[in-house]
Amino acid sequence: MAKAKQDDSIVQIKPANMVVTTIRIRGNAPYVQEAFSRRTREDIMAAMSTPRAAKKSKLARPVRDYEEEFQQAQHKSVPGWIGIPCTAFRQAMVDACRTANVVMVTAKLAISILPDGFDASDGTPLVRLYSATPPEKKSLPVRNANGSIDIRVRPMWREWWADVQVQFDADMITAESIVNLLDRAGQQVGIGAGRPFSKKSVGQGWGTFGVSIQAAKEESA
Repeated sequence: MAKAKQDDSIVQIKPANMVVTTIRIRGNAPYVQEAFSRRTREDIMAAMSTPRAAKKSKLARPVRDYEEEFQQAQHKSVPGWIGIPCTAFRQAMVDACRTANVVMVTAKLAISILPDGFDASDGTPLVRLYSATPPEKKSLPVRNANGSIDIRVRPMWREWWADVQVQFDADMITAESIVNLLDRAGQQVGIGAGRPFSKKSVGQGWGTFGVSIQAAKEESA
């Protein structure tokens, strides 16, 4: 009986055709940031590592410092400028695939956002946020998981813009599609607190943006 012929062919894979394009976006609604603060992380870790019998009563809870909460809700880079997490833009673009009948897994493989710097507290990759004015201090009522009402102090920028560096595989998606997908992400998904496509609410109408100018900076990565 003759043996089946063995396939001795060698798989050849081309290098990823990664391209970087810088796209300017401009907010068309206020942007509200809610970074997970270092103080909150420390409080959670302390609570989880303290025996129940040794925990302080609610009456012994320290007085809240709302100015500190306001400052720690901001993503501050190592040099000191304020940034937006790269993941906010990437996730918004992946979510926006629903509006264009694009397979989300394709976007996850093809697209990434390059950082301008990193959060000084937790190393989060950041896109630099630009604004002509400092953020406003907004006191926002929220409902906790246990049903109680709380007040959170968050920074709000009413006018803002950013230059987003998108790296993408040009063999999987075109540069024009990247621009259009980012624009859809801004108009229909949004970023930050109160965005239209918030998974926990219907949003406040915050965090939307549009593509303003595509910078003439496109280069092979």
